[in-house]
Amino acid sequence: MLLEARMKILAPAKVNLYLRVVGKRRDGYHLIDSLMVPVSLYDEIEITKPRTARSVLTVTCDDPIVPVGKKNLAYKAAALVLDRASVSAPVHIHIRKKIPVGGGLGGGSSDAAATMLGLNQHLGLGVSKRSMLELATQLGADVPFFVHGRPAIARGIGERLKLLTSVPKLWIIILYPGFPVSTRWAYQRLRFKLTKVIRNTKLNLHLDDYGELAPLLVNDLEGVTIRRYPRIAHLKERLLQEGATGALMSGSGSSVFGIFAAEKRAKKAFRCLQPEEAVRAFLVRLLT
Repeated sequence: MLLEARMKILAPAKVNLYLRVVGKRRDGYHLIDSLMVPVSLYDEIEITKPRTARSVLTVTCDDPIVPVGKKNLAYKAAALVLDRASVSAPVHIHIRKKIPVGGGLGGGSSDAAATMLGLNQHLGLGVSKRSMLELATQLGADVPFFVHGRPAIARGIGERLKLLTSVPKLWIIILYPGFPVSTRWAYQRLRFKLTKVIRNTKLNLHLDDYGELAPLLVNDLEGVTIRRYPRIAHLKERLLQEGATGALMSGSGSSVFGIFAAEKRAKKAFRCLQPEEAVRAFLVRLLT
C-alpha cells in the first residue's frame, strides 16, 4: 500500500499543581478546582492518509496496555472531528507512548486533543477552535485543556478553563512507580464534606516566584490513593530528600512530582532518583 506524507505531532503530559474536589453532580461526576500545567514529556502522534479507496479509520499504539481501534480515545477524537468536517477519508493514527498509562498525567486526553488538532491541520478540515473545544468536551474533562495547551485553572468537571498568562519556568521531576491507578476508583473512594473550606485555590495569574507555588501543593485525592498505595508517599518523601521545594501526586495518581527552581539541583536529584526500584523518572520543564 502506498502511503502519503506523514504528519507527526507531540502530545504533552500535564501535572496538577493543586487539585481540590469541591462538590459532586447528580450524575456522579465530581466538581474540581485545579491548576493544570503542561510539561515537556510527550507522546508522539503520527497521522497518515493511506492511498486507498476505502474510507477506514485505524488507530494503533506501541504500548500493549493501550487499547487500539474504536476503544482508543484518539480514535473517538478522530471520528468526531472527521464527522464534524463531513469528511470520509482513510486515516491511520499511530501513538508512540512515553507518558505512563494510568499515571495521572493525562496521556490519553492529550493524545485525543493532539489527534484532533493534527487531523485538522494535516487534512485542512477547517474546523474552528470553538468547534474543536465543543468536541473535546464530549471526549473527556481534560481534553479541552490539551486543545488549548496552556496552563489553566480548571473548574466544573475540568471543562471550565481560565487560561493563565504565565507560570514560573520550573524544573520538574516526575516519578512513575510502575503501576497505574484508576481515576474512577480514586474518585469513588473519596469522602468529603461539601461545607469544608477550600483554601489555596485563588492564584495570581502573573506568578513569577516559584516560592509562591509551594503552599498550593494540595491534592484531595492523595490521601485516598496513598492509603491503597503507600509507595506513592515514599516517592514524595524521596523527592523532598533530594531537594525538591515541594512534592505532590498528580491527578488521581500514580505519578508524583517534585518542583525544583534550579536546573543544577534538579539534574543532581534526577541522577539520584533514577535507580529507584521499578520507578520511571522524567526530568521535564513546565510549559508556559
